[in-house]
Amino acid sequence: MTIDARTLLPIAERAVSIASEIIRTKHPGVVTAKGDRDMVTEVDLAVEYAVREFLSQETPGVGFMGEEEGVASNAGDGLMWSLDPLDGTANFTHGIPLCGTSLGLFDRDRAVLGVIDLPFVGLCYAAAEGAGATANGETIGASRTETLDAAIVSVGDYAVGPEAERKNRLRLALNYQLATRVQRVRMYGSAAVDLAWVADGKSDACIMLSNNPWDTAAGVAIAREAGAVVVDNDGSLHSINAKATIAAAPKLVADLVELIAEAQKTSRIA
Repeated sequence: MTIDARTLLPIAERAVSIASEIIRTKHPGVVTAKGDRDMVTEVDLAVEYAVREFLSQETPGVGFMGEEEGVASNAGDGLMWSLDPLDGTANFTHGIPLCGTSLGLFDRDRAVLGVIDLPFVGLCYAAAEGAGATANGETIGASRTETLDAAIVSVGDYAVGPEAERKNRLRLALNYQLATRVQRVRMYGSAAVDLAWVADGKSDACIMLSNNPWDTAAGVAIAREAGAVVVDNDGSLHSINAKATIAAAPKLVADLVELIAEAQKTSRIA
């Protein structure tokens, strides 16, 4: 089913405002391990429950997928909400303000809407396909930086859990390639921040060697509408099935894809 995502944007914004109120007013509570160096807090669970219940009332025909409880309802017509209730949970538990809620909408395999609220830094990003991207209601645009030596590039977290050592060989090789080529490398600890700040021109690019839909759906939609190019690690257009998530100023994309390929070669050699 193809829709005009703009019609659902006000509902998504209301859903995220519910989430942000919970994040601002509640302490992490009980922190439960859900894998090697990974965790979930009472706030994660409270936000996911509240947003899921709200969206089930407002958009009963749209599927729902959350980070903590998986697919709670199927998208029979191809539409599915994708929620990370608290992106940057580790930051949140340590009092680092780079965290927030990320709510996207898929139309089959394409992210067509996104709302990201970062309550502790006072920024709310929103976009729907064909309507542009905003931060706190003001239009935003991605960077137009043309060369890597002038670019600030953020990278996703190092891997944890199964096969983390193998996966991190590539991440270490990538960081080496970036350190020798770009102006600065940053690690914000939140996929939502990575993508939103590319959309807002604060970063010139971001590279995440993963693509969990709840992490990336909203940010991908916002970055695209802001004028960034979003691709997989081989340069193909990003979709729900992509292996990685690279968002960048248009003229940086080819160089970043080449740089990732070089990191893949050297990590295999190592």
